[in-house]
Amino acid sequence: MSAQGRPGGIPPGLNRFQSWLGKRPLLQLGVLAGLIAGALFLGHNLITNMDRVGITPGFSFLWRPANFEIGETLIAYSAQSSFGRAILAGALNTALVSITGCILATLIGVALGLARISANPVVAGMARIYVETIRNTPLLLQLFFWSATVQTFPPIRRAFEPLPGLLFSNRGLFLPSLGFSAGSWTIATAAVTAILLAAWVFLRVSMKDRPRQRRRTGFLLLLAAGAGLAVVAALGGFSVGWPQHKGFNVTGGLAATPEFAALLFGLAVNSSAGIAEIVRSGIEAVPKGQIEAARSLGLRQGQIMRLVILPQALRIMIPLFTSSYLSLTKNSSLAVAIGYPDLVSIVNTTANQTGQALEAIMIMIGIYLTINLTVSLVMNRAHARQSLTVRG
Repeated sequence: MSAQGRPGGIPPGLNRFQSWLGKRPLLQLGVLAGLIAGALFLGHNLITNMDRVGITPGFSFLWRPANFEIGETLIAYSAQSSFGRAILAGALNTALVSITGCILATLIGVALGLARISANPVVAGMARIYVETIRNTPLLLQLFFWSATVQTFPPIRRAFEPLPGLLFSNRGLFLPSLGFSAGSWTIATAAVTAILLAAWVFLRVSMKDRPRQRRRTGFLLLLAAGAGLAVVAALGGFSVGWPQHKGFNVTGGLAATPEFAALLFGLAVNSSAGIAEIVRSGIEAVPKGQIEAARSLGLRQGQIMRLVILPQALRIMIPLFTSSYLSLTKNSSLAVAIGYPDLVSIVNTTANQTGQALEAIMIMIGIYLTINLTVSLVMNRAHARQSLTVRG
């Protein structure tokens, strides 16, 4: 040990630098320098090739007119709109089918997961056949199947109506819609926002250490918000639009194109099989002794599932749900195979028309990262809260 208290008298700054690099610092510096040199070489070649074909790097193309139509959008769009607005429309389409697909896949998957552990051998067997069939066939093949199935639906005049206001036809899916007047929409939004904000503050401050009472009070406050909306409805604030046959078309309500319906069914059914296995394994991971103890206390089967099994199983299931939701969001890019105008389809069209393929791909990567990181953040927060609730 030297007078400075360090082996070999290494100066403090160099010693800290060596601790950052770890063992074999020269080899690591060489690898890093090689990676930087490779990136610079590829970047120089890319810029040179773009200059050679007359392409100027940059994102100015986003403000130029797109000059192509999009068959289904959530925002106002026309061929005279900009490329940026077209990409926004595609991103919203992707977000819509992803969020709706996650909700539908969760509902189907939870039901199938409970069926997998059913004491009825017929129910459990049918659920197992469903899960194994879906998990062992390619998603693209399933999307083609659902696309062909939707095309075989009856025409508008003979549309299949399993429930009042729900129509299936070869032109898509039709659902009831809600229409708000301008004044009632503002009042309803302000009222619900105020109620939810007050509920959040109340629950955070007054019931921090009482999770059961907090959930009960939150449920009552949500009922109060629903009652407020019912009052607005009674005063004529909004109306329900029901799909109705009119000639060779359907008027009123919400309409989903056949491509959207096929993509939604395909993604939801495919992901539901994985979610079913997650639910089954999560429930079976709960120790049998706790279930027997709950029965010895006189709890009914529904109470055991709600109060004992699910709170512990959710700690296992939520991280796996996150992976399923992320996979569903990324798999929505297969929409290009059945003609749904999602983000990938519109970005590909943009890249072909502008020649700005690199910039278009960077935008697409950024949007997918934003969506998936948001999903991960929400699910991680839900997992952290569930873990604290179970420990409490």
